[in-house]
Amino acid sequence: MPNKKSAQKELRKGIKLKAANKKVADTMKKAAKNNLKQIQANDKSVSESLPKTIQAIDKAAKKGVIKKNNASRKKSRLMKKVNTIK
Repeated sequence: MPNKKSAQKELRKGIKLKAANKKVADTMKKAAKNNLKQIQANDKSVSESLPKTIQAIDKAAKKGVIKKNNASRKKSRLMKKVNTIK
């Protein structure tokens, strides 16, 4: 346990930020997994759910959960897989 008041506050802030980051990351991962399942099933409706996944990836990058290049790489690889279906 932290001894100083400011250290205690930082600990509380860290816990809240971690929970918020986890929610953003989980949303992004679930959306990507759903799209990958659709791609493996050769489901053509994946193009309808793709914008939401890209939006989730961009939001995670904007909030600092993942880095900008990581987000670009995820989007690129996902689009590459989607384009193989068409």
